[in-house]
Amino acid sequence: MKTSILITGCSTGIGRYCAEQLHEAGYQVIASCRKVEDVVTLTEQGLHCVQLDVTDPESIQAALQQTLQITGGRLDVLFNNAGYGQGGAIEDLPTDALRAQFETNLFGLHELTRSVIPIMLKQGSGKIVQDSSVLGLVAMKYRGAYVASKFALEGYTDALRLELMGTGIAVSLIEPGPIVSQFRQNSLRAVQANIDVEGSRHRNSYQQTLARLGDEKPSSPFTLGPEAVLRPLQKIIDSRKPKPRYYVTKATYIFGYLRRVLSSSMLDRVLGRGN
Repeated sequence: MKTSILITGCSTGIGRYCAEQLHEAGYQVIASCRKVEDVVTLTEQGLHCVQLDVTDPESIQAALQQTLQITGGRLDVLFNNAGYGQGGAIEDLPTDALRAQFETNLFGLHELTRSVIPIMLKQGSGKIVQDSSVLGLVAMKYRGAYVASKFALEGYTDALRLELMGTGIAVSLIEPGPIVSQFRQNSLRAVQANIDVEGSRHRNSYQQTLARLGDEKPSSPFTLGPEAVLRPLQKIIDSRKPKPRYYVTKATYIFGYLRRVLSSSMLDRVLGRGN
């Protein structure tokens, strides 16, 4: 029997790459996308694909039922990959923009995860994989909404892992640094939609941030392709006992180490140099 895996956020980037590669490798992949046209595209490529908007509980439940029809009622792996980054200084961030960040990056993930857990409990096995970030380990300026959502995801996942001990369900975090994707383009649109750049005291810094987000070149020498996320994901899928955390890219290793060895004030000085 093929291992079944449901992946959220498969329109582009990490989700799409992982869905395509795991499908080619022989796994039973159910990709999910928010937009109907993306569902059609992936279906035409030969993948099982369902429409799933993580901000809509009804869409989540409908997609899960479609998934179970495809898999015959089982689900071996859930990869919660869907997410985006809302940029902007916290003082400039409308509450609705912060709420929207959490709706996608945490609350929708929670709705799907808690719906999948009873299925895996009944099976006596399963794996839940969360796509977190280096910004779930350390904070950076002008990324407060995204940082808050990923710090929350880290704590949420640690608690979930403890609660599921002894059930046969493994819970793991993948923590990438910079990965080639459309993440920056989506972040640019979020800043433009929700932040009053010209009216902010951070205007000059925003101009640099907008230039960085609009640049097609990698934003960091540590930037890797989406295959860097596929590798730990496939290890988790194939492992009898997956690790709680998987660092991806040198940036995550560096900042994970600095968080452990530096005082808060020293780490602030290092992180404060970034924009």
